Amino acid sequence: MRIALINENSQAAKNEMIYASLKKVAESKGHTVDNYGMYSADDKAQLTYVQNGILAAILLNSGAADFVVTGCGTGEGAMLALNSFPGVLCGHVVDPSDAYMFMQINDGNAIALPFAKGFGWGAELNLTYIFEKLFEGEPGGGYPKERVVPEQRNKKILDGVRAVTLKQDLVEVLKELDQDLVKGAVAGEK
Repeated sequence: MRIALINENSQAAKNEMIYASLKKVAESKGHTVDNYGMYSADDKAQLTYVQNGILAAILLNSGAADFVVTGCGTGEGAMLALNSFPGVLCGHVVDPSDAYMFMQINDGNAIALPFAKGFGWGAELNLTYIFEKLFEGEPGGGYPKERVVPEQRNKKILDGVRAVTLKQDLVEVLKELDQDLVKGAVAGEK
């Protein structure tokens, strides 16, 4: 699996720590990580959490990434931004059990983490544990396991609802957005 890491401006200074933790866990499970920045608070290309959503949608819908890890101060804004786009199903993950259950029950393709709220002493340990649980087992396997059939049925129902409510093609969505916002989302080094 190809995993994209995207950081926005308020938490850009933490990119190196997040990337190191994600890369260590992902590579141990045979995955690849691409770091799309922001790499530091001083980057020329400044991303907002809304632009994280745009970039995530482009990467996922184009096949450049299979999964996106992003966030913001609380993780809430990034989650909402990503879920605004077709082809993106983003969960808000605060701890390892959130990560495990999101993948086993909801089988999404992106997570948004809080990189400020609750991100204190031992934060790098929590990140490692989150990433370990996130990529444990086959996605959609159910939790608890005996609930796999109704959970998979509910996931298909959700996918059907999203196909109706988010039916506009991503290219058409991008054309209708403020072009400076879109250009800013893809202005980074990668």
